Amino acid sequence: MKTADPPLVLHVIHHLSMGGMENGLVNLINNMPGERYRHAICCVENTSDFARRIRRPDVQVHALHRSQIGVWKLRREIFHLCRSLRPAIVHTRNLSGLDALVPARLAGVRHSVHGEHGWDVDNLDGRKWKPALLRRLHSPFVERYITVSRHLERFLVQRVGIAAARITQIYNGVDTQRFHPAAAPVRAELPAALRGEDIVLIGTVGRAEAVKDQATLLRAVALLIERQPALRARVRVAVIGTGPLFKELGGLVDSLGLRDVAWLPGASDHVPDMLRMFDIFVLPSLNEGIANTILEAMASGLPVLATAAGGNPELVQDGHTGRLFQPRDTDALAGLLAAYVNDTGLRRAHGTNARQTAESTYSMHSMVTRYAAVYDRVCHAPRGSS
Repeated sequence: MKTADPPLVLHVIHHLSMGGMENGLVNLINNMPGERYRHAICCVENTSDFARRIRRPDVQVHALHRSQIGVWKLRREIFHLCRSLRPAIVHTRNLSGLDALVPARLAGVRHSVHGEHGWDVDNLDGRKWKPALLRRLHSPFVERYITVSRHLERFLVQRVGIAAARITQIYNGVDTQRFHPAAAPVRAELPAALRGEDIVLIGTVGRAEAVKDQATLLRAVALLIERQPALRARVRVAVIGTGPLFKELGGLVDSLGLRDVAWLPGASDHVPDMLRMFDIFVLPSLNEGIANTILEAMASGLPVLATAAGGNPELVQDGHTGRLFQPRDTDALAGLLAAYVNDTGLRRAHGTNARQTAESTYSMHSMVTRYAAVYDRVCHAPRGSS
């Protein structure tokens, strides 16, 4: 007798490209045992080469291009996709994923999970009434919510009106074998200006978009050098990632006089290697859910300087694994950078603490186990008991 296939989870996301939420989804699929659940991905907009990071050969990726076909045709396409794939669970993420909930229910999908993973740049504090109302209106079609931070959990409870008993908070996991400290900085593939023995390399990784605010990091480095001109010979800054503001960041480098100090190579398929070349990691985002890049930097043994926004304070232990500063506070960030640039011992101590925390608290196994438990719960619970 043929054994029944494992239940299928249809993940609905905005697009499949380089980003923290997308990276978390790929990690979940790659690390969940194949005998537990199968997976397919529906992109409201599009996909990219990022999909090649999915190691399981049975995962289908469907791109529906909402901006080209319109929202009503998108809903029809999702309905037909659900009728074709017959998923056991539809797992939507963030605001654009809500469009899949009603079509999935009409197509006969019995179970639904909705995840909240971060913030849009035009709604950083979650106070806009329309997105909150849309989430509230769709709540009858959601059996279980997942948030990646306690901060987002509070948002659903206090702003949207979701009962806390319907929410499971799960931190992202990090692959501590793929992301690990270097025995010694290996910078052979960097430009010559970044390879000196005394160089202190400050870095960040993320899409070049407004919410990530890499401009604040560049301005802080410029202010640091203005205050301590001798540091121009030692301090370098790398901004890894591309996106809609990439050219604008290049222009800012020129206007700040940092062309001999800054390196903006665009996107990279070798992020673990890049992180091992850094001495200090900075995340200057205006808001975050839970930043995978913080976890990856911690696992790489780096001290982390991050904004005290969203879920960042849940990850960075101020004064132990790094430091926190307020969004857009260039002056404060410049001061924190000075402390780390001028104190090798501080960098090493906080980097060691960060690695230990990543290993003990943010394991990939823990994340995958908890997601599977949510899927088990909705699949096996009677309707309405979640």
